[in-house]
Amino acid sequence: MAFFYQFVLWAGYSLLCLLILSLIGFLCYCVYIKHIHMKYDHIPGPPRDSFLLGHSPILQRPTLHFTNVHDIFLEWAEIYGPVCRINSLHYVILLVTCPETTKEILMSAEYPKSKVMYGRLSSLFGTRFLGNGLVTSQNHEQWYRQRRIMDPAFRSLYLQGLMGNFNERAERLMEKLTELADSKTEAKMLHLFNHVTLDVITKVAFGMDLNMLQSPDSPFPKAIQICLKGLVIYTRDTFFQLCPKNRPFIKEVREACDFLRATGAKWISDRRAAIHNGEDVPKDILTQIIKTASKEEDKNEYDEELMLDNFVTFFIAGETTANQLAFCIMELGRHPDILAKVKKEVDSVIGMKQEISYDDLGSMTYLSQILKETLRMYPPAPSTSRDVAKHMVIDGIHIPGGVICKFDTYITGRMEKFFKDPLMFDPDRFHPDAPKPYYCYYPFLLGPRSCLGQKFSQMEAKVVMAKLLQRFDFTLVPGQSFCIMDMGTLRPKSSVVCMIKHRSPN
Repeated sequence: MAFFYQFVLWAGYSLLCLLILSLIGFLCYCVYIKHIHMKYDHIPGPPRDSFLLGHSPILQRPTLHFTNVHDIFLEWAEIYGPVCRINSLHYVILLVTCPETTKEILMSAEYPKSKVMYGRLSSLFGTRFLGNGLVTSQNHEQWYRQRRIMDPAFRSLYLQGLMGNFNERAERLMEKLTELADSKTEAKMLHLFNHVTLDVITKVAFGMDLNMLQSPDSPFPKAIQICLKGLVIYTRDTFFQLCPKNRPFIKEVREACDFLRATGAKWISDRRAAIHNGEDVPKDILTQIIKTASKEEDKNEYDEELMLDNFVTFFIAGETTANQLAFCIMELGRHPDILAKVKKEVDSVIGMKQEISYDDLGSMTYLSQILKETLRMYPPAPSTSRDVAKHMVIDGIHIPGGVICKFDTYITGRMEKFFKDPLMFDPDRFHPDAPKPYYCYYPFLLGPRSCLGQKFSQMEAKVVMAKLLQRFDFTLVPGQSFCIMDMGTLRPKSSVVCMIKHRSPN
């Protein structure tokens, strides 16, 4: 019995010590938070919702319904100026809309991608997602090596050789649209574009013919959507994992990540084996990458996991192109004058021919303007962030080192001081003779970390749009929303539902 009382006394004493230490730790953390506030509160910013959580509660609210958090950032940028302070726990994030600072930081390799922001994209709920691939890698040497390996697969000469694949996959979409037009069935354009862009990336990058337009039950689109939902929640809701009712969704996200990576591992392994055995293999992006990587002096560094990281990144890139195309259709449906003008250009450049050439793409300048204006108003990947370790001055405000600078092209693209009537869809902003936007328009980022696949993406978008405009008329189904959803990438909430008709001969 004495032993029992001694044990109870010891357990009570240990618990009391633990509580005291926890309280001391919490008080120390509160003191540190206060120190951070005193260090950075001279920078303009909205009132904090919470001493500890800062602005996190207001930024978590859109997460529940996947609404567009960037509209909140836009409002703050308009109110508080070119540099706006955002607090989240002990982190300070500066929303920067100053073009000179945008140029200074994004055009330099001196400022790494934010460990806090991009580290959250590396894995979802403990399962590896984008890992340390091209998008998320913070180590410059590791990133540069990956970029060097992948560059040959995205050079203009190589991409020109992909025009046949772009045309073939776009033709499959035209066949699907023909079915819908003949049956007078509504077309969910975002859904169709998602399938065709995935078809393109799986064929052009990995030599796989999945034909997702005719395979509505394909697991790939669903897996990608689940991962993107998980990404939004994981990066913005700190306490989501603590709630037991969320465990089924977390399990679903983990399984989706595992599915994408397992599929990639099999495709990569099969291709490596085929190359090793001297078999004929497709001259696609995967072959280019494997052969280029094999020539590297340190062949082990570009390991299987890094290649899988970029495999998943390709799929997410296909999602962004689909979103751009859907937004483009949405705006053309709302602006019949612009639609008529671009159809006239398409008719004059490609006429009735089925195969679009690389030179044809360069001749469709007004279509290029439309795609650029779409990216101004609806950039699918709207923001990036950099760690700034040293002191600097932004718009006359002294910024102590140790902050995260966030740059958001959705915000700058919708600010009156950069674009007149910013909410008006006007492709003439990007006329060849119009003044170029000065570091306030960067849908594919800027500088050394700009998007490797931007030329690939816009070639694909142009081929798809040109064929669609050449053959079909479309009208938006009344009553649908034109709101924006934030699903990790910005996308139309309505799926852009259209009625499709065959174009009448002129």
